[in-house]
Amino acid sequence: MCDSDKSNDITNECKNAGTNSMNQMYENMGIDPKVLRFAAETENGLEERFRHIDQKAEYNQLKVLKAMQKNHVSDMHFAATTGYGYNDIGRDTLERVYADVFNAEDALVRPQLMSGTHAITIALSGNLRPGDEILSPVGKPYDTLEQVIGITPSRGSFAEYGITYRQVDLLPDGGFDLEGIRNAINDRTRLATIQKSKGYASRPTFPVKQIGMLIDYIKSIKPDIICMVDNCYGEFVEFDEPTDAGADLCAGSLIKNPGGGLAPIGGYIVGKKEYVENAAYRLTAPGLGKEIGATLGLNTSLFQGLFLAPQVVSGAVKGAIYAASIYERLGFDLLPAAESERYDIIQAITLGSPEAVIAFCKGIQAAAPVDSYVTPEPWAMPGYQCDVIMAAGAFIQGSSIELSADAPIKPPYTVFFQGGLTWYHAKFGILMSLQKLYDKGLIHL
Repeated sequence: MCDSDKSNDITNECKNAGTNSMNQMYENMGIDPKVLRFAAETENGLEERFRHIDQKAEYNQLKVLKAMQKNHVSDMHFAATTGYGYNDIGRDTLERVYADVFNAEDALVRPQLMSGTHAITIALSGNLRPGDEILSPVGKPYDTLEQVIGITPSRGSFAEYGITYRQVDLLPDGGFDLEGIRNAINDRTRLATIQKSKGYASRPTFPVKQIGMLIDYIKSIKPDIICMVDNCYGEFVEFDEPTDAGADLCAGSLIKNPGGGLAPIGGYIVGKKEYVENAAYRLTAPGLGKEIGATLGLNTSLFQGLFLAPQVVSGAVKGAIYAASIYERLGFDLLPAAESERYDIIQAITLGSPEAVIAFCKGIQAAAPVDSYVTPEPWAMPGYQCDVIMAAGAFIQGSSIELSADAPIKPPYTVFFQGGLTWYHAKFGILMSLQKLYDKGLIHL
């Protein structure tokens, strides 16, 4: 036998030993060998898809790095401020970095923006006045915005301030109803809000290019309409962001994609300077705007989280594709389909029964590094119109970039899976969800 043959034998022997050890580790973690074999067959066909995701992560990593270098980020920007937070150079530099990353004129990035819903509410309320009308050209917004807008009556809603709302539903094929949008726009239409991600709706997530086409169409009818994009779950999934495609405003949560799993709280608003400043006056007070707002020692986490975000997001996207590929083989309906291009980190899987939804979520919870021993149950969560089950053993409470799953307990019983700070954790979460369904006899492998 020649030396090369010996080398190949040693390499194969090492590979086999590594595979056996890995399988043993998964078995020790509670995954049945039959589940492992089924999942391995799926994973073997995803190499090319994963390579394409890595290309996007590399591009976005360089984009973030360039913005940080351009703005001369230094360790002095990590210092804490308290009280009013006047002259917080770390906060101001972070906002310039966000503006550059999103190719926008200005940014508002604050721990005082407590969630994605809060960031969107501030962006809307800062730029709307009594008598204005909001248009949603993509159907109903995410559930937590219904009370903000006044679709569902609530104290302090826009409806109480004389701001009205109009909605144009998508066509049956998920496309935009252009004629309906044209007919809906009127003299009072001040702002169009476009939700990129599907939320709990059974419709596709929109790519940046498609959002840009919609914005162009809306502005061809009424050029002064403010076009705002709810970018939650979509950051760094594509090469571009909605502000690259003409969005006047873009808002989201730091405990989703752009926080990279390190931001402990916060939200962002980016876009045209006038509209961002209007939002800042609503967040703080008229006349104060962006000048105040202490960062309380959080700047390091906000900078570092943004730096890590492209890589973290790529792992979450891989997990979504892996989940779709596995559950499609089992015959479940998916949105998006396993082979579809990805524009956010969410994978919707229609499991068809409350028992299956609950078992899936129990699997995700059991795979968590935090509170893995906790059993999630459906409950009447504030802001939702039915019981919701949420599984998330996260380092940051409510952090959707960490491995999580949630579902409204109503037909057609669809679970929404997202996140994973690493691809390997997302993979284990899906394996554990599969295991729980298998244990209950709800799937057959």
